[in-house]
Amino acid sequence: MLSLFSFSGLDTGGMNIPHADKIIHFLFYFIFSVLGCLFLRERTQGAMGLVKAVKFMLVTTVVYGIFIEVLQYAITSNRMAEMGDVLANSLGAFVGVGLIKWFFSKERPIKWKI
Repeated sequence: MLSLFSFSGLDTGGMNIPHADKIIHFLFYFIFSVLGCLFLRERTQGAMGLVKAVKFMLVTTVVYGIFIEVLQYAITSNRMAEMGDVLANSLGAFVGVGLIKWFFSKERPIKWKI
């Protein structure tokens, strides 16, 4: 829901970080995909396989990111859709699910199945 709000009038105290919005997009979707995978693991008690959970969360996060950008373009008058945001969202999702795949890989002591 926060992704639909505009914080353009928010005073950041003079801090100017180049492409900070893209970094925020990346981090949000990274965290979204990691927590989504962990949620699916807990909710299904590990019954949903790792590969299936990763694919599901990857598709979900990427489609959600695109959907939000389309809504920004179609509904709001003070915000615009950017391909850079879609790219940052997707990259964050890919890195997040990649981390989950690596973390629960066969070489690690922590297993996906509960």
